[in-house]
Amino acid sequence: MTNSPMDLTGRRILVSGASSGLGKEIAHFVASLGGKLILVARDASRLDLVLNYLPGGGHSVECFDLYNTDQIVGWMKSLAIKHGPLNGLVHCAGILKNKPLRFQEAGDWESAMKLNVNAAAALTKGFRQKGVYGGAGSIVFMASVMGISGQPGQSIYSATKGALIAMARSLALELAREGIRVNCVAPALVQAGMSEEIRKNLSEEQFARIVEQHPLGLGRPEDVANAVGFLLADTGRWITGTTLVVDGGYTAQ
Repeated sequence: MTNSPMDLTGRRILVSGASSGLGKEIAHFVASLGGKLILVARDASRLDLVLNYLPGGGHSVECFDLYNTDQIVGWMKSLAIKHGPLNGLVHCAGILKNKPLRFQEAGDWESAMKLNVNAAAALTKGFRQKGVYGGAGSIVFMASVMGISGQPGQSIYSATKGALIAMARSLALELAREGIRVNCVAPALVQAGMSEEIRKNLSEEQFARIVEQHPLGLGRPEDVANAVGFLLADTGRWITGTTLVVDGGYTAQ
């Protein structure tokens, strides 16, 4: 891959939510490009399974609960001391709240905002610290088409993903002078963990209607991973403050 602009050889990338779904697929793709992964999630056994699945070497796992947002900045400093400086960050950890307004409680909003948005901000703050950021910096937030389009029952999730998209634009301007790019990837429904959770709560007819809203059909995790890899690598060197929509045509309608 040495002649490819997508070569990530020697670059250390932290991926949150790496124990399953999109995070797992993104980690595998980044490793295939030569990147060294720091896999982050709460479940050590699941992280170890992902670690064993990765190509290449120099990867590591770190168990951490990103709900502890006030500890993230210091924790990232300790990571850099332990593993070396970071070149990239992918915030893939998130919570899906599929709940109509009449059933929502304050705690639903607080938990979703804390993990989806507050943790993203804290990770970014931690990444830009002296001694943590090692150059060639690229941060990718996992947003969603729900941050762009509406859907009944998705107001909490939509609000958090819309906040990520807006936050990325401002952070991109603020951190450009430091050589750090900040972007989002916004997938539609992908055949991964969250789609299976949605499917369990719907009838076959309801789920079929959702599939029909994707002109190219449902995506696969690798479709999203490819987009993230593009933004992490030098292929995205002139891209910041934007949202790469990967949705099979969902938002074209």
